[in-house]
Amino acid sequence: MKQPFSNRQTPTPEGDAGRRRASGVAAGRRASAVAGARASAVMGRGRPDAGALLAMLGALVWLPQAGFIAYAVQRLADGGGFASILWPAVAVGLLGVLRAGLEALGGRLSYRRARNLLTTARARAVAVLAAGSPLDTRRHPAGLAASVLAEQAEAVLPYLARFKPVQARLMVLPFAILLAVAFFSWIPALILLIAAPLIPLFMALVGWRAKAASEEQLVELGDMNAFLLDRLRGLATIRGLGAVETTARRVHAAATSLKTRTMAVLRIAFLSSAVLELFSALGVAMVAVYIGFHLLGQIGFGAWGARLTLGEGLFVLLLAPAFFEPLRDLSTVWHDRAAGAAGLKALDGLLAPGLELPGALDRAEPNLLPEGGALAVDLRGIGFRHEGAATPVFDGFDLHVHAGERIALLGPSGAGKSTLLSLIAGLVPAQEGRIAVGGRLLGPETASDLRRGLAWIGQRPHFFAGSLRANVALGRPEVDLAAVEAAVADAQLQHVAGPGASRDLGEGGLGLSGGEALRLALARAAATQGLGLVLADEPTAHLDRATADEVIAALLRLTEGVTLIVATHDPALAAAMDRTIHIGGTSSCAAVA
Repeated sequence: MKQPFSNRQTPTPEGDAGRRRASGVAAGRRASAVAGARASAVMGRGRPDAGALLAMLGALVWLPQAGFIAYAVQRLADGGGFASILWPAVAVGLLGVLRAGLEALGGRLSYRRARNLLTTARARAVAVLAAGSPLDTRRHPAGLAASVLAEQAEAVLPYLARFKPVQARLMVLPFAILLAVAFFSWIPALILLIAAPLIPLFMALVGWRAKAASEEQLVELGDMNAFLLDRLRGLATIRGLGAVETTARRVHAAATSLKTRTMAVLRIAFLSSAVLELFSALGVAMVAVYIGFHLLGQIGFGAWGARLTLGEGLFVLLLAPAFFEPLRDLSTVWHDRAAGAAGLKALDGLLAPGLELPGALDRAEPNLLPEGGALAVDLRGIGFRHEGAATPVFDGFDLHVHAGERIALLGPSGAGKSTLLSLIAGLVPAQEGRIAVGGRLLGPETASDLRRGLAWIGQRPHFFAGSLRANVALGRPEVDLAAVEAAVADAQLQHVAGPGASRDLGEGGLGLSGGEALRLALARAAATQGLGLVLADEPTAHLDRATADEVIAALLRLTEGVTLIVATHDPALAAAMDRTIHIGGTSSCAAVA
């Protein structure tokens, strides 16, 4: 007799449709949240922050400074003594202190804002990665994700902290200087107006190539990191196959390719600087030539009908280099822009929504641990199709497992045994039908709570570099030393664990045999408080018969009084179960043996 679902006795088609609609709404909200996070990661691109505005005000202070300097020189040329230039000198000094203070404060605020934006974008990317289902075929490789978060994302920091303030100054300072120069003479203003657009034009042409080169370099960097991580994980296999020399040549070739990409980016960066220096030098030189010949009386036009004084000419000449200063600063941070844009694009790639793990980011409350006891499992009308697959894995699949029952899932490879375990564990949502565990419907709101009373044992469990105790506890604060030692004893690993389960393990469980690794995975499951359901995916695969028998015995000890569902090809393991379920090729029905 099947257990009724909590809070409902008889399912109805109307209720099913309502649940499907609610599930669709919830999925839409989660997708919208992910898309919003992705869009908000680049929200700061177009708005100048307070730091950029302060730096812009600091740059504008140069206009009155240049005016006071020109005034002082004019007073000296008119025969004035030291006293006549004292107060302009004091004004220049005070304005210099103000300018330095504004630029320093602006730079500090811009850096803080950039760091906060980058930290937020990284946190969102990590959240999206953590919320992704293990069955997502578009899931990013670990090496690529680590490269984007640790290295490529760091390129966004100088883009936001340095390029954005320079961009803000570029939008205001040249126009202010152009108006000030045009007030005294229209010819220098015309020279600056002609020279200025040529610089962004040629820098844009160079910049397009710089962006492409930066993106190619970051892709090459990510590929190399993924390649290195893959080879580090397989060092034992590489040594066993005698492929050390071949792998070393591959690493050298990858490093050489990355060096070539990096030098291409640097060459383009130097080219953009050369373009700016050339046109800015020509612009300043032409202004200086006009001012010089005008003061000498060789050129009598261009000053609105009157001749410029020495002070006015000097004021225009002092402003000419400052007119190009934001463009010069832009050249120095142009590579930051190219690298930052490529880094943002890489972050956006991590933030792209994929197949979501229901309840992945829900926080577990320590005082709400499951009470324990075997959990019944009920599947009704399950339908599931992998993305891009032509046929569904399940279509109207039904299964009921009684509390405390041990069943084996049998079937050919690709029939859907591992997928069925993933659906029961809530690692991927069912597209049709419903799943109940312990009388509670499995959904986004309940998946996290239900998984806390569940243990998963895979074919190749992963172990982290650290103590055996830490690998059993696996970050669960409720699993103390006593619970770890009891779990190790249940798995009969006392001779491996050492006193206090303090033995150190290498990354990937280096130092453990295949049987010991599986039994350590069993110890992880045994340490789960309130354990009511164990899902095991081919636990005896890749083991010799004697070791497999030891693992089977340990698995049976662990699951006394607990529901066990195991996917296997091992007839000995299947014979030890209470019941076997044969999943057919279409997976639309199950045969019970």
